Amino acid sequence: MTTPTVIGSLLTDVRLESTGSAQTNMPFTFGQVFAPGALSVADGVAAKLADGTVLPLQINVKATHADGSVRHAIISGVLPSLAAGQTQTLNLVKSTPSATATVTLQGLLSAGLTGKTTISLNGVKYSATLADAVAQSTPIAWLSGTVANEWIVSAPLKDANGVAHPQLTARFDVRWYSGLNKQARVEFVVENNKTWVPGIKVNYDVNLELNGQSVFSKTGMDHYHHSRWHQYAWWDASRQPAVNVKLNTAYLIATKAVPNYDTSFAPGEGELSSMAQSINGGNTGPMTIGPVTAYMPTTGGRNDIGSLPSWSVMWLLSMDQRAWTVMMAAADGAGSWSIHYRDEKTGRPVRTDNDTNKNMTTHFNLRDRGPLPVPRYVNNDLGHSWTPYTDDTAHQPSLDYLPYLVTGDYYYLEELQFWAASNPLGTDPNNSGNGRGLVRWLQVRGQAWSLRTLGQVAYITPDADPMKDYFVQQLGNNLDFYKQTYVDGQPNKLGAYDGSGEGAFNDADNFGAWQDDFLTWSFGYLSELGFTKADPIVQWKSKYPVGRMTAPGFCWVGASAYILNIRPSRSAPLYDSFAGVYAATFGGDMMFNDDVRGVSTSRNGKKFVDMTCGSNEQAEFLGSINGFEWPAGRMMGYADGAMGYPANMQPALAVAAQLGGADAKKAWTIFMNRTAKPNYRSAPQWAILPR
Repeated sequence: MTTPTVIGSLLTDVRLESTGSAQTNMPFTFGQVFAPGALSVADGVAAKLADGTVLPLQINVKATHADGSVRHAIISGVLPSLAAGQTQTLNLVKSTPSATATVTLQGLLSAGLTGKTTISLNGVKYSATLADAVAQSTPIAWLSGTVANEWIVSAPLKDANGVAHPQLTARFDVRWYSGLNKQARVEFVVENNKTWVPGIKVNYDVNLELNGQSVFSKTGMDHYHHSRWHQYAWWDASRQPAVNVKLNTAYLIATKAVPNYDTSFAPGEGELSSMAQSINGGNTGPMTIGPVTAYMPTTGGRNDIGSLPSWSVMWLLSMDQRAWTVMMAAADGAGSWSIHYRDEKTGRPVRTDNDTNKNMTTHFNLRDRGPLPVPRYVNNDLGHSWTPYTDDTAHQPSLDYLPYLVTGDYYYLEELQFWAASNPLGTDPNNSGNGRGLVRWLQVRGQAWSLRTLGQVAYITPDADPMKDYFVQQLGNNLDFYKQTYVDGQPNKLGAYDGSGEGAFNDADNFGAWQDDFLTWSFGYLSELGFTKADPIVQWKSKYPVGRMTAPGFCWVGASAYILNIRPSRSAPLYDSFAGVYAATFGGDMMFNDDVRGVSTSRNGKKFVDMTCGSNEQAEFLGSINGFEWPAGRMMGYADGAMGYPANMQPALAVAAQLGGADAKKAWTIFMNRTAKPNYRSAPQWAILPR
């Protein structure tokens, strides 16, 4: 490749940190998001090194912004040298476009690369080879250029008689750095995720071979129904790159692809060391889930719940290799959950926007309804459904969005797509809009996290991917529902989710305000990602967190209480003022908040609701019933905890404050001036600031 002509100013920078011995001609590939208007699809990208050298780079544009500029691209290059312990900074600048590819997958096979997956199951061996996959499938060309080319091929696993296993398939993702002798990365994938045949848990021995050498093997592996796993290996393992790719955190945040995290809470050595201990040989590798909670419905604050998991935000704020390793263990583990439904007819995650699939459901109690097979099992043996992992939309982490965004690896893109595609399926199809993908039927927090996942997949899926329009449309369907139900009709003045609307979740006369805050933030995040249909919804939703901090008759100390009574009963209309909510929640004879049950709300003849907001008198009262000193200005709900309810409220207030308006700014000022603030260094997923 010839040295490109540099034609533009600095876009951003990337640092390559050595994690091994000295390396020469070291290949690298990473994913990069760009701000709207920063880079044209006609532009190339080059890197300026510290010594003035201009390094040619290959850019494969995957997704674009509404203005046609580059949103997400995969960038590849070869660094001439990287000394042990050295970090080299690549200043990314516009350049003339790079040349087109001239290599083929067949050429790689001709160069001698071989790969094989062998499964031993019930005394029968099933195998698939890379050559078989190339011959039997149309490759997906993922990367193309003069530096790196990548192809994705798949094949059934067959026995000696050529009979394919009914559930299992093999895939090979091959990335070839063609300018370097025998420098290729092969990703082996084994899937048990067919949609139109009954599912089954299988137990097998597996061996992966690259060029005749075993690169991974395991005996007695349980492969759960509708799950998958992968393993990487390099053609020349002795030259496998040992590098930590550090993207520019400030630039990533500025693109709005990730929330505006408070960078002052970058984790220190103690937090990083502690987090590194969350993974080990027992919870990493195929059919494990890394640091993720196995029973997702587990209640309470957790590191995997939030805008992004805590380990992902810790990596974003530190670019530390330990945080990266934990984040990627969780991303790999995402394939172990039984939520993967690949449509054999299309080769993609199943979609429900057609007359047949719109009636699909994964709800266990509806398993006898058509269409097949979700979920059905071989011979209707429910024992084959067993898995140690229980998924739950109400506590669903974002496991693969950031990993795909920064690696550009196709496996993680599909993981994100599988999770987003599965979220509407756990109910009667009528509840999810008969193929429209509505998440209105989920718990309030489930709606928040499902919308987050749907927004992320609609934002980052490549423009050319057949699933792109599907996810964008499903997100639009949801935003239309919320606007028509909660904005156009103005069902309440509070901005609170109230369960109105056909098929919407509504099982109480009160909701956890913290769950509502998740939903407010989610709409704000969708707006930041560029989905303008969310704009009027977040404008309306922001009334709720702002009102709890500023409205007359409501003391902001109680804004983060576990439960707020928003109406007298489920069938009654909501209170028309925050003063009414405050009186109904705290003005009765007993207090049922902040984990206090059955405590009188009066003292020395004076009611709690009549005490001056933020006063010493109020603090003394709250301290006496909670059993510890309560400083004036401390909010309810574990105020000094990084996962407490004020922390949960912060992202909602942040998106409200950036909308502008005197009340929103006042609400943020009050919130930031409160006492008893958390240290977010070990769990920074809630430490979001207004832009």
